[in-house]
Amino acid sequence: MNTPSKPTHADEAPVWFITGCSSGFGLELAHQAIERGYRTVVTARDLAKLPGDLASDQVLVLKLDVTQPDQVAAAVKAAQTRFGGIDVLVNNAGIGYFAAIEEGDAAEVRKMFEVNVFGLTSMVQAVLPGMRQRRRGCIVNLSSLAGLRGMPALGQYNATKFAVEGLSEALRREVEPLGIQVMVVNPSGFRTDWAGRSANESEHPIEDYQATAGAVRAAVRASSGKQPGDPVRGVQAIVAAVASGHPPHHLLLGNDAFEGAIAKLDELRQEFTAAETVARGADFEGAKS
Repeated sequence: MNTPSKPTHADEAPVWFITGCSSGFGLELAHQAIERGYRTVVTARDLAKLPGDLASDQVLVLKLDVTQPDQVAAAVKAAQTRFGGIDVLVNNAGIGYFAAIEEGDAAEVRKMFEVNVFGLTSMVQAVLPGMRQRRRGCIVNLSSLAGLRGMPALGQYNATKFAVEGLSEALRREVEPLGIQVMVVNPSGFRTDWAGRSANESEHPIEDYQATAGAVRAAVRASSGKQPGDPVRGVQAIVAAVASGHPPHHLLLGNDAFEGAIAKLDELRQEFTAAETVARGADFEGAKS
């Protein structure tokens, strides 16, 4: 895989603003952006979890909880003051939760929506004025294979990532005419901590769901640290896609992501085609679309 070369001058380097850098994709994104000489804004809710050697003239380390609007506004302002603007926003911050729909705890589900959907939305709204003014920029939203396919035990998590998909598609249609790109990243299983300490689960499992949600929950937990996806290679693909100047609307990462996404497309096409007559017959007689 070709990787972008380092910028010739520091003040020509793009500015990357990355959320959720304490582990996983976020931390690897920070490392690779810094290694490439990009001016990088590294953020985390708990700065103590970040490596101590990140800060430099080209790196701004900020405390940021994306669910706190005042912190979002302050972080974006600090980045713009330091570097003059933000070229690439990577919405990586996110959490998981494992439960059958009936088992889901309302407080846990709301917390996940606050981070995965509303926090991401706040970040997008905060950076867009500067990007619109400059008529350029790239927004990278981390979704998941779970943003394309529903699975037992992941229903509420699916809902947050399906929301990211819909928001990103609409956003793309709004901002692409203004010179701003939007890319959604859909990884399958990668060796990050998503399936470990980063995801809570229902405290009240229901026996009837043990063969479905329970089995998936156990399998996902057991796979933590053994997933096939390589975070280094995954992040290389993200950085290369942005650096190409023509990032895809969706970037699938992992064999399971590719196969799962194609299978979903096939399922939808088969189902929709089978009911085509019903769909087309629901309009008023003679109505034109």
